[in-house]
Amino acid sequence: MIELTRAQASRAAIERMYVVMRHLFIRGHYKPGGASGRAIMQDLLILQPEIYGTLADPQKVDLNGLVYVFDRLPKGIEETRYIKLTSEEGYEKSSFEKIIPHARRRNCYRIDEEQMFIEITRGRSEIYDILTHLTFIYIEAQKIKEHAEDEKGNPVREWVQLEKIVTGEEELSPQNEEVAFTYLATLLGQTYKETKNAHQRFVQNHDKNNGLFHIVYWMGKLAIDEAQKGDARVISFSPTLRERIGHHIYGDRWATRIKKVLSDHQLIHRPIHIISANLHSVMNSFYAKEALSSDVNEKDFDKLMEMVSQPENGHLRDNIRKKAFDKGMIQVTEDSGTNISVQIFDTAFINDAQLPKALKPEKKRDKKNAPIILVMDYAFGEQAFETMDELLKPYINEGLNIPLDIQSVSIMGKAGILKGNKGDIMIPTAHVFEGTADNYPVENDLKLEDFKDVDDLNFVDGPMISVLGTSLQNKDILKFFKDSSWGAIGLEMEGAHYQKAIQGASKIRNNIKKDVKVRYAYYASDNPLITGSTLANGSLGLTGVKPTYAITLKILDKILN
Repeated sequence: MIELTRAQASRAAIERMYVVMRHLFIRGHYKPGGASGRAIMQDLLILQPEIYGTLADPQKVDLNGLVYVFDRLPKGIEETRYIKLTSEEGYEKSSFEKIIPHARRRNCYRIDEEQMFIEITRGRSEIYDILTHLTFIYIEAQKIKEHAEDEKGNPVREWVQLEKIVTGEEELSPQNEEVAFTYLATLLGQTYKETKNAHQRFVQNHDKNNGLFHIVYWMGKLAIDEAQKGDARVISFSPTLRERIGHHIYGDRWATRIKKVLSDHQLIHRPIHIISANLHSVMNSFYAKEALSSDVNEKDFDKLMEMVSQPENGHLRDNIRKKAFDKGMIQVTEDSGTNISVQIFDTAFINDAQLPKALKPEKKRDKKNAPIILVMDYAFGEQAFETMDELLKPYINEGLNIPLDIQSVSIMGKAGILKGNKGDIMIPTAHVFEGTADNYPVENDLKLEDFKDVDDLNFVDGPMISVLGTSLQNKDILKFFKDSSWGAIGLEMEGAHYQKAIQGASKIRNNIKKDVKVRYAYYASDNPLITGSTLANGSLGLTGVKPTYAITLKILDKILN
């Protein structure tokens, strides 16, 4: 009998999960406690993703994983037995409260005490992402249930006391808080210190979730009710969602809106450069020095950006934004359902004298043909193909077919690194799509030598893996991609999808020119191979400022020169 390696077993588990999830989506519903739900749980336990550090430990509830997941799911989801994934079906015009998770822009609606709807507009990647998070919750809920009952199925004292606190029968006060943390730690199988630290992380986002005490109680309660009363939890998919998925409905609406704005402002025939990035780095690069020259005495651009990035300096960010609008920046209102906002910059209005030193154009621009820079916020997984594929198509209006003069497409984002540390920069030479035979070599216009004048940062180039979901990666798979002949340097979720759209538009469909410049660069938000450095351990903070602007300025320099 041939034994599979851990990497092979893990890859097989991922493939099985996606096959089962797709089957359940087509079927329309499933019970997490039923045969299908248990199959997904079993594969997730085999996989043991790094982001859920203690998932496979039958005693310990993964606190970092709880924080990560509940930041990405709507407030109150732990209380609901029925969860339905829907398309955009008019609930935004209803009286139901719209709930938007802290770390994922998606519209959610609490229908009643037991039911919540989650609106899906980003394609299959979003569905898989949510189902993975919910599966994690149900696995951890089972651990809480086991800790909450004795061998006869009766509630233990700690559970009874937690119930009194959550239901308001007993008030949580500074005097009894330490005792309450002790109860909670027992139910979680964690230490007092770790429990208290996790509680503090939930408190930081108290407006977006119900707090650790509340979440643990309701996770355990629903698991107990299902076992004792038969009150099954159910996940379902609306018929409209099942009908619409994969048809580019939202991407088409989004791209058409952008092209109409370009046309309305007489910019549709100008050279266009697309950048997928956050919605502040390009704007800050162009306008921060000019906007803040009278407010801040800081000449070093990197230090100025660190100052602007401080949470307490919202007034500085507001001043930059106001200056950008005064200088002609166009914000495309997001009403398509993609949750991808867009900024448009006419470089004819850029004041070269106020640009950072690293961004000095070598010659004056012809204002009639000055480049247009279109910055789109990050897509999510497969949504990257849908949005880029639609954006690169000609603008069809009143019988006219107007091709866009796309000069370059640049992708700047965060990614997990395999050969380095947080804050390092990765330059892809290819995108390899995990779980498929698809791979996309990239003629990347960004090279390591482009960054030779950047100090205090480390750079690496090589193939990158486009993964099916960051919450499904484990060390065995990642080590295989890193140490085998694939030689992968990092992982992210969109690169292969962007490149598929760009190649299709330039090399097959002739929607854009064949020699369009393509630029990819990522900075490391985490290293999933290092314990304590995964996404679940928190954000980069100010560490991400320098690499963000190193990449942004190099992309803009290539565009302007």
